[in-house]
Amino acid sequence: MHDSDTFGRDAALVRNGFVNKIKAVARRIPFAEDAVAAWFCTRDPATPVQVRITLIGALAYFVLPFDVIPDMIAGLGYTDDAAVLLAALKIVGSHITNSHRVRARRWLQSIDIA
Repeated sequence: MHDSDTFGRDAALVRNGFVNKIKAVARRIPFAEDAVAAWFCTRDPATPVQVRITLIGALAYFVLPFDVIPDMIAGLGYTDDAAVLLAALKIVGSHITNSHRVRARRWLQSIDIA
């Protein structure tokens, strides 16, 4: 479980880094739409706090420049990020609504990624 300091750092990391990171890599990762839908879910006031905490933790791992498998390794770099996001989605994915997914798809299209 996250303590409030860790959650605060993770939330700031996602708030300040997610958009730039996803814009930079969305074409190269198959889970871009899931990541953006999770991001929209964290911003939805109807999303329960525990769900936000889980998704923010997974998205923070994605944003971090240093992780278990460096992102710059071709073919493998984002497998750990995908695994962390998939684990979070298995736990709280039912809270990501069709509306979050539609918004994610539209947002990706609006920035000419999808």
